[in-house]
Amino acid sequence: MTFLIGLLTVVLVLNCLLLILLVLIQLPKKDAGAGLAFGGAATDALFGAGSGNVLTKITKYATGVFFVLSLSVALLQSHIHTNPSREFERQTEEATKQAAGALPVAAPAPVSPAPSGTPASSETAPPVPTTPPQ
Repeated sequence: MTFLIGLLTVVLVLNCLLLILLVLIQLPKKDAGAGLAFGGAATDALFGAGSGNVLTKITKYATGVFFVLSLSVALLQSHIHTNPSREFERQTEEATKQAAGALPVAAPAPVSPAPSGTPASSETAPPVPTTPPQ
């Protein structure tokens, strides 16, 4: 699954580069701007006089591929990142059940009452002096 995500990411990056190139090559509605600066005349020589239509169609298809690839990578990534948490929860539940079954339940130790000759509390208050100190 990780290999597929990596492969789709590489194709997505290549598609992005193709889209950048296509947008820069296209002629604007007015024959000025970035289209001429980045080789607008070269597209006429390469694709012919009606190259605007060809480039527009290629851009539409490349944009569709971009959206499909982006959604596919996002869905695959979310699938990978949600499954380990479910697997972890399942493993912790199994470990808890095994630990509870393996350890016997110990009864609390009996508490013995204090002997009758000694005070119930081990802490005793200091004696109060009857005469004030000088």
